[in-house]
This record gives sequence, C-alpha cells and structure tokens, in this order.
Amino acid sequence: MCGECGYRTAWKPDLSKHMRTHTGEKPFKCDQCDYSAAEKSSLDFHLTKHTGEKPYMCGECGYRGARKSHLSRHMRTHTGEKPFKCDQCEYSAAQKCDLEKHVTKHTGEKPYMCGECGYRTCQKSTLSRHIRIHTGEKPYKCDQCGYSAVRKSQLDSHLATHTGKKPFMCGECGYRTTQKSTLSEHMRTHTGEKPYKCDQCDYSAAYKSSLDFHLTKHTGNKPYNCGECGYRTRHKSDLLKHTRTHTGKKPYKCDQCDYAAAQKFNFDRHLTKHTGEKPYMCGECGFRTACKSDLSRHMRTHTGENLHMCCECGYRTARKSDLSRHMRTHTGEKPYKCDQCDYTAAEIHFG
Repeated sequence: MCGECGYRTAWKPDLSKHMRTHTGEKPFKCDQCDYSAAEKSSLDFHLTKHTGEKPYMCGECGYRGARKSHLSRHMRTHTGEKPFKCDQCEYSAAQKCDLEKHVTKHTGEKPYMCGECGYRTCQKSTLSRHIRIHTGEKPYKCDQCGYSAVRKSQLDSHLATHTGKKPFMCGECGYRTTQKSTLSEHMRTHTGEKPYKCDQCDYSAAYKSSLDFHLTKHTGNKPYNCGECGYRTRHKSDLLKHTRTHTGKKPYKCDQCDYAAAQKFNFDRHLTKHTGEKPYMCGECGFRTACKSDLSRHMRTHTGENLHMCCECGYRTARKSDLSRHMRTHTGEKPYKCDQCDYTAAEIHFG
C-alpha cells in the first residue's frame, strides 16, 4: 500500500512505479538526449524517436507503429473488436485503459492523487498530465522546430503542420484531420450522438471537455485565478486565454501573411481565407462553414437548443461567449483595462 494516497496493489514492482508519481523520480535515462522516464517502457518507446524505427505495419491501411501493442490497438479501428468487457454491465471497450476508467464508475475509486493540490483521478496517465500543470513540463518535443507539448496527441497534431498529412477522412462530407479522435468527434456533428452523460442531472454532451465544464456547475470549483484582476475560471485553458487580454500576446502566427491571433479558433478561421476550405457541413440543410463552433451554433437553429445557462437568474443562450458577458452583470467584473488611465470595462467594442 502507498503511504501517500492509499493506493493498493498485489505487485511490489507496481507499487514502486506508483511511488514515482509522488516522488517525480525518473531513473531511466536516454543516452542520446536529456530525456528521462519513470518507466522503462516509456524510455524504450522514446528511443524509437532517435532510430525512426516503426517495425509494425497494418496490412489494411499502411499504418506503422513503434510498438506491437500500438498496432494491435490500431487494428481494432478496422475490425471494431472490443475485447475488454465490464463484468458489472454490458459495457465493452477496444482499449484496456478505457475499461479501467469505466470500472471506476461502479467503484467510485480514484487511487491517484496529486500531492500539490489534492486532485484525485482513476488513471495514472491522467495524474501524470495533471502534474504538468504544476511543473510546466512539456516532454513531447518536435524534432523539426522548437515546439514542445504537454500531451503526445498535441505533438502528433503539430507534426502534421510539417507533413501536411491528414489520414482520417469523414465519409459524410469529406472532412479530413490528422487525428482519429478528432474525426470521431467530428462524426457527432452528423449523428447527433452525445455519449458523455452527467451523473447528477440529465445533461449529455458530444465532447468530454463539455461534460467536464458542465460538472463544475455542480461543484462550483474554479481553481484557476488571474493574478492581475482576480478573474477565476474552471479551466486552465480559459485562464491562459484571459491573460492575453492583459499581455496583448498573440502566439498564433499566419505563415502566409502578417496576421496574428490571441486565440487558436480565430487563427484557424483566418487560415480558411487562404484555403477556402469549409469542412463542416450541416446534415439538415447543407450549410457549410470553416469553423466547427459555427456549425455547432448553426445546428441550434434546427434544434432550438440553448445550452449555456446562468445559475444566478436562469438566463439561457446558445453561445458561451454571450453567457460570459451576461455573468458580468452579476459579478460586476470589468476585465478590460485601459493602459493610459484607470478606466476598466466589462466588454470591448470595436468600431
């Protein structure tokens, strides 16, 4: 048993590995760069980045992987096989980690705890990602530029900006993307599927991030705080975007003109002016748009749905940005500050 958080296991080596989530120890060192890892399997996988070796290939589509286990998981995208079965309900999964996450819904167990803030989770990988909020670590490095990322999926998406490769395509509208998970999310714009269910009310969402945000309405937790103006939010990403209203930073640069943006969705929208691409299509009326968020808003003209609700007065709106502005009528918050006098405002108007 772990003395820090109570995690229990039948295997001493598993406990030793678990303890590194508390100590931060990374005993496995790469002899070709400064990378180090808490587990040998992570180092073995990292080494393939130096050799470029991907010996495992899919006979269906040519996908290549550095690990046999990666190929096995990939093959299930073709076969639809879900070998991991829950013994308490009819749920089954293609990946063991998905089953382990599901099982905690029955047990309520969250054995992995952050020593900094007390955050608990049912998955070791989720804790590892969470800890990077405190350390600022970005272990996934691009070997073609100076980009680094907190998550491997972010690096994979970035690498496509160098290769231009988008192997995953929607059979409904021709939309292409660099990631299978992004395609799966996109397909929900056609099917209307909302697989993420709130266990405290009847809310359901197409995206896990939407459910996570919704759950904070039940808990009221807003752990991320702006040091400039006291603004608080439920999401780190929202705080990062908010701080740019103070710094004026615009990290998203267009490589075809001098446009720069503070937020990625504005940048993505701008790029379509160069490409003319409108990958998001409404299955009801054929409306096409360059932005996924625009399609989501458009779909509400068919459904009449107003997702975002004020917990103070019951005001509802189809747009999150409208709700954020509305909330300032309750809080009195004025986050926009004049750099030449002490004037502050609740909104910015461009004229």
